[in-house]
Amino acid sequence: MFAELCITSNFTFLTGASHPEEYMERAALAGLSAIAIADVNSVAGIVRAYAQAKEISHQIAERAAAQQDGPIGPPSPFPPRPGLHVTNLPRLIPAARLVLREGIEATALAATRQGWATLCRLLSTGRLRAPKGGCDLGLSDLPDDLSGLILILHPPHHAQTSPPGADGWPKLAERVTRRLPEACYLALAPRYDGLDAQRFDAHAALAKQLNLPTIATAAPIMHHGRRRRIADVLTAIRLGRRVDALGRAALANAEQRLRSEPEMRRLLGPHGEAIDRAAALADRCTFDLGDLRYEYPSEISGDETPSDRLSRLAHEGLNWRYPQGAPDRVRAMLAHELHLIAKLKYEPYFLTVRDIVAFARDRGILCQGRGSAANSITCYCLGVTSVSPEIGTMVFERFVSEARDEPPDIDVDFEHERREEVIQHIYERYGRHRAGLCATVIHYRGKRAIREVGTAMGLSRDTIGALSSQLWGFLSSDALQPARLREIGLDPDDRRLQLTLDIVNEIIGFPRHLSQHVGGFIITEGRLDELVPVENATMEGRTVICWDKDDIDTLGILKVDILSLGMLTCIRKAFDLIAMHKGPRHTLATLPPEDPKVYQMLSRADSVGVFQVESRAQMNFLPRMRPRCFYDLVIEVAIIRPGPIQGDMVHPYIRRRNGEEKVEFPSDELGEVLAKTLGVPLFQEQAMQIAIIGAGFTPTEADRLRRSLATFKKHGNVSEFRDRFLSGMRRNGYDLDFAERCFSQIEGFGSYGFPESHAASFALLVYASAWLKCHEPGIFACALLNSQPMGFYAPAQIVRDAREHGVTVRPICINASYWDNAMEPDGRGGLALRLGFRQIKGLSEDDAAWITAARGNGYGSVRDVWRRAGVAPHLLARLAEADVFADLGMTRREALWEAKALTKGPELPLFAQDIDGEAIFEPAAHLPAMTEGQEIVEDYVAMRLTLRRHPVALLRHILTPPEAYGPRPLDSPPRMGHPSDKTGS
Repeated sequence: MFAELCITSNFTFLTGASHPEEYMERAALAGLSAIAIADVNSVAGIVRAYAQAKEISHQIAERAAAQQDGPIGPPSPFPPRPGLHVTNLPRLIPAARLVLREGIEATALAATRQGWATLCRLLSTGRLRAPKGGCDLGLSDLPDDLSGLILILHPPHHAQTSPPGADGWPKLAERVTRRLPEACYLALAPRYDGLDAQRFDAHAALAKQLNLPTIATAAPIMHHGRRRRIADVLTAIRLGRRVDALGRAALANAEQRLRSEPEMRRLLGPHGEAIDRAAALADRCTFDLGDLRYEYPSEISGDETPSDRLSRLAHEGLNWRYPQGAPDRVRAMLAHELHLIAKLKYEPYFLTVRDIVAFARDRGILCQGRGSAANSITCYCLGVTSVSPEIGTMVFERFVSEARDEPPDIDVDFEHERREEVIQHIYERYGRHRAGLCATVIHYRGKRAIREVGTAMGLSRDTIGALSSQLWGFLSSDALQPARLREIGLDPDDRRLQLTLDIVNEIIGFPRHLSQHVGGFIITEGRLDELVPVENATMEGRTVICWDKDDIDTLGILKVDILSLGMLTCIRKAFDLIAMHKGPRHTLATLPPEDPKVYQMLSRADSVGVFQVESRAQMNFLPRMRPRCFYDLVIEVAIIRPGPIQGDMVHPYIRRRNGEEKVEFPSDELGEVLAKTLGVPLFQEQAMQIAIIGAGFTPTEADRLRRSLATFKKHGNVSEFRDRFLSGMRRNGYDLDFAERCFSQIEGFGSYGFPESHAASFALLVYASAWLKCHEPGIFACALLNSQPMGFYAPAQIVRDAREHGVTVRPICINASYWDNAMEPDGRGGLALRLGFRQIKGLSEDDAAWITAARGNGYGSVRDVWRRAGVAPHLLARLAEADVFADLGMTRREALWEAKALTKGPELPLFAQDIDGEAIFEPAAHLPAMTEGQEIVEDYVAMRLTLRRHPVALLRHILTPPEAYGPRPLDSPPRMGHPSDKTGS
């Protein structure tokens, strides 16, 4: 059977017009024996085709089992699409199309594991030499040892035979063929322009001259001819042109697609032996992506094995966490977890996470672990998390077990201002050849698709803006219906508009480019660049791989998520301020637990600035929830999420919690899963357990359901699971309404779900930030301001909230402020919040450092700051506009007048003083005083906040109802705010 070895997928961004999964499925239907996804200087899309091959294999096996055993057992949760009856499974050959700077193009097939390693290192060389997204490779970069690689040369369409020694493409090709005399081929690819017969003859003659066998390939850029429109639109976007103006860059027809063997034999005619050679060549390629053996760093230290080291560190941590002695139950839990970890050989993973966390703690960087395996006694003892697993009800086997056959998952959040220190430490410790960040594939979504496709199709900016304004997030099928188009002033019958919307709907989910994952690190024992190519990220000092988290999950590769969290920065700064001004040094684990005052404050929805519960939705929910213990915070974090909200789980939970509705369970089996949440599923783990217990899914099927739902908006394959889920629930006797709500919640989790383990970790930060706000409102506000930008609220709202809690807030002062906001004695035995220079727009930290370093016993005037600190006049003007010279007895206008009088250069001695040595002073200017309203406006312009009255206070006489003024005399004119003025409140 024919093997197609030169496929371009849409991971050759803005060129290929089909997903790797579509090629694999189409090849299976067409009866091909093998395919090679060969994107330009990239292997980014190969894993997607590999995952689809596994799915097709699973479908074939299920269908065979059903035919053999009959209709025994539940139906498959993964029925094939209508009309899709695949019995053939093509092999996937990993490959890449190398485009060299000299003009040589060649498909490199990885025939063996050594060939794959060579290909990855070669691509890494070119990628690391170029900016993000580029690859700079030349003939000189080809290694001397190319064993395990097979090259298929793609001659230019005009390439002809030439005399020996002549310059041109044949001469360059000879330099390549000398490296691989037994593993080099020449491609015969049709152009579908009516000249293919002559071209095949010419290229066959060229191959004979180079002593190369020929290989047949359709060189497809799409799996089906209907994608021609998409291909042209992608070309237009790539070239920055309209489709109408593509000219020769547009496809002449829809023929450059994946083809079957009969089609290829018809096209090649007398050169049919090239088709047979393609099949034979595919048989020579024995390497499979499933053969990749990822090896995690061994983490051996001295003479200790990883198992011994993990056990020692865990028991040392047990004594640290429980200084009075750990309970027997906790010791038994630790022994059980360590035994299971050793059995699955995951000790190096836990040790890596522990070492990263230990580095952060040594540097004073606050961190907190979360994730499936983080909420365990082992991680609690290692210091990865500060949440004791005794609080929750999680079972360790739910995350680390033989049955799941999945690696553990631990995310660690670090202070957002200092995470880069941790990232660079990992690079330094393991080396860039062993560590790299995951990629994130940026896909086309509604607004970007409308904008770029609309521009390529020639729609006006007004039309594109009108279409885009109707979308929020993902493209909705109801957002751009004909009736809606008419409402916004567009003609739904316009042919160009119809075509644009059709292409937009089809292009949704196409990869646009690669970006950097937020923090997923891949760390290997051997060379990472022999497992996957490494390339530069946009951010200086970072390198990434080309696979995203779904790809590495498919291949069973472990990652450690090094994430950032602004609230950790805030909490650490608050702990530092408490230690500086009040003595005790707090940590997340040593805060006084279960403080009733904290829960009373949260029950009042007094949560401005508190982590996770400061949104309007959470503030509306807190008084109804009235949290009373830590586990209530766990539920609070998880319940205001798309899953529970979309599944209508919020109101039933509140009614049951408040005794307004009876707590009932659909069955005793589900009662064990739902008891802690009063019979209402709120956590991702519960949703998956419902699929297993209620709908009859196996654990593997439930996990595949979860993974598919996580990407259903890209591929739209959720309905097949829905039918299986609802029928399974109905067969097991569950109410259809309950089943509908459960699946609706699972759909919500596909967009954004919250596992209980993550909720527990976040709940600790909720409690910590709420405790700080409750007991140290001034310090908490100071730390919040010093950690900006973060959270929901602007500095003005944070300051106003602090003052409402009795905090004395003092303005920025040229002689008392520093860059950061600070706490200082208020003269009454307490602390006042002094605003810092960081609140002034346009002032940098370096400028503030010069001001504070040079002020000594204090500045006496604006000119004094200029002379001693060397601050530029325009920055002095910014200081004056922020009214920082008020303590010197200068008004804002007086300080600004003096700042504007300064020159840009250094002051000349001759002009600084008169002949007798006395300073020359400009006659005093009589500047009119600013009104209170002008002062408030200038405060907001300079600092985005004010310590004066609220701006609305100046309008109170306008907004207050007339009744507040008492009766109005009949002969008096109408008051401002009277109904007759049309300006009532």
